Amino acid sequence: MLEKYQKTLSKPIEIRGNGLHTGKISSIKILPAEADQGIVFKRIDLNKNNTIKADYRNVSSAKLCTTLENQFGAKVSTVEHLLAALYISGIDNAIIHIDNEEVPILDGSAIIFIKEIKKQNLKELSNKRKYLRILRKIELVDDERKISIEKGNSSLDVHFNLNYKNKIIGKQKNKINFQNDDLDKVICSRTFCLFEDIEKIRKLGLAKGGSLENALVVDQDKILNKGGLRNEKEFVNHKILDLAGDFLLSGHRILGNVKCYQGGHELTNKFLRKLLNIKSAFEHVEVKESVISEKIKFIPSTRIAVNA
Repeated sequence: MLEKYQKTLSKPIEIRGNGLHTGKISSIKILPAEADQGIVFKRIDLNKNNTIKADYRNVSSAKLCTTLENQFGAKVSTVEHLLAALYISGIDNAIIHIDNEEVPILDGSAIIFIKEIKKQNLKELSNKRKYLRILRKIELVDDERKISIEKGNSSLDVHFNLNYKNKIIGKQKNKINFQNDDLDKVICSRTFCLFEDIEKIRKLGLAKGGSLENALVVDQDKILNKGGLRNEKEFVNHKILDLAGDFLLSGHRILGNVKCYQGGHELTNKFLRKLLNIKSAFEHVEVKESVISEKIKFIPSTRIAVNA
């Protein structure tokens, strides 16, 4: 059943770890927030102009991770796993203090974020949650990559396909209903890469903090991580996790059927920009009792209150 009201944390959560791409140690504190604030990052290492709204329009880079940037150049990167954790945990509003430019990668999945969130009860707010319901099919094709969404039931359904030449990853696919399915295998699935690509990635100035402790590494016909895969579809499940985090940048929980082939952060952001620019493709709705209510007039909040 869809939640009727918005939720936030009941008390702050603190997490510390190194960044996957920068290699820098950073600490985050996830704080409760008021209704309709959404998710806001605050770079506490900067003295001013340091708040960054988690919004698809603020994505300045989607190369191997999602980076958000405000109009003053303040950035925060690798936000996708934390956003996915907030989405899956049912959190609509939060202020996230961070003392560096990159969210900790932790073990490369969302499981540690979610375990910390589950240690406390969430606070239900008085304002209703606003869902974005898809009305008609929208598709984006980018060379061999493609993604589409169409009208579905009262849930986000994601059907994701991977097609790698590497035989360990191969042609892997999965379908997840975020409302009704067990999400445990999605939550614990780690970011991954091919061993042959590591040097190329590092020449780009990325993956400075990468290791077998926070990423799944495939070398031709074997997995280098001790213990191997956490689940048989870990590669595609991680892509579904990333998509859920990136979709939260829409500012809503999207209700529709998604099909994605060979997608990633860049494709997802391009798709959100296209989708949300076509006003006839969706409507904003609320839940009344256990069903979706009538269409509502949506007026986005521009007020952001940030704890000092």
